Amino acid sequence: GDRGCDDRGVLFTERAIFAGMGVKPGDGDTRPGDAEPHSEVARDNAITRGLGNRFQTIAGSAFEVDFGSGYHLVLLPNFLHHFDPPTAERFLTRARAALAPGGRAVTVEFVPDEGRVTPVPAAMFALVMLCTTAAGDTYTFAELDAMFRRAGFSASVLCTPGPAGPQIVISER
Repeated sequence: GDRGCDDRGVLFTERAIFAGMGVKPGDGDTRPGDAEPHSEVARDNAITRGLGNRFQTIAGSAFEVDFGSGYHLVLLPNFLHHFDPPTAERFLTRARAALAPGGRAVTVEFVPDEGRVTPVPAAMFALVMLCTTAAGDTYTFAELDAMFRRAGFSASVLCTPGPAGPQIVISER
């Protein structure tokens, strides 16, 4: 397939799932979130980069909709922190099932160190999650790695592109 990065390092791949701000599970249910504006921005970006004919959205709950299969990549930017570990693992199990052999999940999150007080933006974001979600949190790399492993992924690595921003976790199917 064709893979490459744009001038800002954004990876494009032939078959990818992008999990956006679509749903937030409540007390046993899922409610629609604000996915549509994000989908429109993503669609506009794909068209601008000449990829509009390969872009599609899948409407519905990320916890229920059929993703299909054979994806090379699942993109999870700013998604897992909205959920408690069991809910995140339920989603990750579904995401893994949609990946082709050798596929990867790329997660972008604020990842605090094991002491949970640095980097400062990650520690501060944990407070935001405490105040604005029913069960969300920031997760250490060890916690994220354990969630991915319980969901069936074989290995994860942590990449830190800068000193204060979010980190990237790359997980192998």
